[in-house]
Amino acid sequence: MDDLSSPKHLGQSKTEYSYDNPSVDILDTFPNRYPGRNYNIQFFTREFTSLCPVTGQPDFAAIEINYVPNELCLESKSLKLYLFAYRQYKAFVETITNKILDDLVTVCAPSWMEVISDFTSRGGISMNVRAAHNEGLDDDNT
Repeated sequence: MDDLSSPKHLGQSKTEYSYDNPSVDILDTFPNRYPGRNYNIQFFTREFTSLCPVTGQPDFAAIEINYVPNELCLESKSLKLYLFAYRQYKAFVETITNKILDDLVTVCAPSWMEVISDFTSRGGISMNVRAAHNEGLDDDNT
């Protein structure tokens, strides 16, 4: 049986949303029942939005998160709420991608994690950012 005592958002009848404060406090985890097995978990959304820190215009992206869990797994509803919290958040796409990675690694300490952001074209230029975490390795090895 899965341990359901950890998640604070899952199963709540009233969900509270934040649109400008993506914080690790939003994220929930639950115990990985297979910590000795290397398996990949993937999350994907095409509905990510944030704001350009200079113009205030919206940035739209697809975000892909891949990770090999260690002791903890990310709870998906809290991840959705966390990603919603970027809607009015002003930052460059490089900052956003690395912040997502840093925050997720902070809460679940995976063996390996990668965040890929695919931002839609602005002025004819598209931008993809890929950031990775490898337990015990320098983050420069991405």
